[in-house]
Amino acid sequence: MSNKEGSGGFRKRKHDNFPHNQRREGKDVNSSSPVMLAFKSFQQELDARHDKYERLVKLSRDITVESKRTIFLLHRITSAPDMEDILTESEIKLDGVRQKIFQVAQELSGEDMHQFHRAITTGLQEYVEAVSFQHFIKTRSLISMDEINKQLIFTTDDNGKENKTPSSDTQDEPFGTWRLRVTPVDYLLGVADLTGELMRMCINSVGNGDIDTPFEVSQFLRQVYDGFSFIGNTGPYEVSKKLYTLKQSLAKVENACYALKVRGSEIPKHMLADVFSVKTEMIDQEEGIS
Repeated sequence: MSNKEGSGGFRKRKHDNFPHNQRREGKDVNSSSPVMLAFKSFQQELDARHDKYERLVKLSRDITVESKRTIFLLHRITSAPDMEDILTESEIKLDGVRQKIFQVAQELSGEDMHQFHRAITTGLQEYVEAVSFQHFIKTRSLISMDEINKQLIFTTDDNGKENKTPSSDTQDEPFGTWRLRVTPVDYLLGVADLTGELMRMCINSVGNGDIDTPFEVSQFLRQVYDGFSFIGNTGPYEVSKKLYTLKQSLAKVENACYALKVRGSEIPKHMLADVFSVKTEMIDQEEGIS
């Protein structure tokens, strides 16, 4: 073994021959040196960015919770006697969610959104899901990303009160205007999650004797699935991952429509929900086996 190597086989470093108390001699670091001042400014900048990131995570969590509550409220529409009351209440809840998004827009003012996108993407996806679910119930169609972004333009009046502006023209935006753009990936992931809520609405509708909604939902889900199929594996990984769940929801709704079409005339309305639940359990078992 070479003399340069210690007992453990590792080569000694040059300063290992010096006593520990003599290794670092010299004056203390000058805290007012340009290097130290530069690193202090870097520290402050990184701390401020970290604090902003944590605030955005908390806001995103609030947006997610309130959006989920709005979705749960909209599911009651299949059994509610007055649909307009549910839609009005859901709009109030969504306005509360937009207040949180307004705070996010203020936090991101002057910042690159993509640096903080990971902190807010979960909340934005849930918001897209809630808004698109409400829009489908009203119009039986899919809301566009531009329509969602138009609702996320905010202005403040002289009293500091937040107001939504209907204008979508970014060139003539007045001073004191904040906006937050939903990215295409957030929009696609939110629409993919919407399909699961439509499948649940389909089940609830059948339980209440509504046999028209499942066929409307089935046709809509087929169009959404065809659209996602064009993207395929060329899009982001999260989108292709959601495609499998979308296909499951579509299969459940189509099997329900098949049961209603073939056996709907011979099954009483109050028993249709049982047939639907049996079909759903069979599909879940098959998916678990595979």
